[in-house]
Amino acid sequence: MTEEPIMTEKESMELTTSMINKAKNNFGERGLLYLIWGWVILFCCLVSFAGNYFFNFDKINFIWLVVYLVIIFQGFYIRKKRSSALTRTYTGEINGYVWLVFVVSLILMIFICNVAKQYVLIDPLLLVLYGMPTFLSGIIMKFKPLIIGGIGCWVLAALSPFINEQFSVLLIAAAVIVAWLIPGYLLKQKFEILNEGAK
Repeated sequence: MTEEPIMTEKESMELTTSMINKAKNNFGERGLLYLIWGWVILFCCLVSFAGNYFFNFDKINFIWLVVYLVIIFQGFYIRKKRSSALTRTYTGEINGYVWLVFVVSLILMIFICNVAKQYVLIDPLLLVLYGMPTFLSGIIMKFKPLIIGGIGCWVLAALSPFINEQFSVLLIAAAVIVAWLIPGYLLKQKFEILNEGAK
C-alpha cells in the first residue's frame, strides 16, 4: 500500500493563493457589473416614473439612452478583463453565454412587442427575462442571493398584470434592487473578504 504524497507547506500555500485569486477575479468582476447595471436601471426607472407620473412629460423616456453608454463601458471593461486575466474559468465562460442569451432575448422581445404594438407587455416580460440570467448565474456561481433575486423577478412578473400600467416601471426598479443591487453588494463584500485573505 503506497502512501499518499503529502503537500509541502509551500505547495499548500500556492494552491490556496491560486484558488483565492481565481475566486477574486470572478466575484470582483460580477459584483461591479451587477452594481453598475443595478444603479443605472434604478435611476432610469425612477426618473422615468417621476417625469411621466408627476409632470406628464413623455420625453423623459429618453433617459433610457444612458443604457447605451453602459453597454459601451461594459464592452471595454470585459475586453480589458479578458486581456489581463491569467486564467479563464469554465464558470466564467458559461456565465458570459447566459448573459449573451439574455441580451439577444431582450432585443428580440422589445422588437416584437414594438412591431405588434403590445407596449403594455414590455415591462412584465422584462421582469421574466431579468429573472432568467440572474437565477442561472446564482446556480453557476453557487451564490444564493442571485438565485433569490431571480425568483424575486419572477414573483414581480406574476404580480405585474394586477398593477396599474403607469406603476409597472416601479416593479422594474424593485427587481433590480432584489436581483442586482443586493447581490452586487454581497459579491463586493465577498470579494473584499477574499482580497483580505490573500494578503
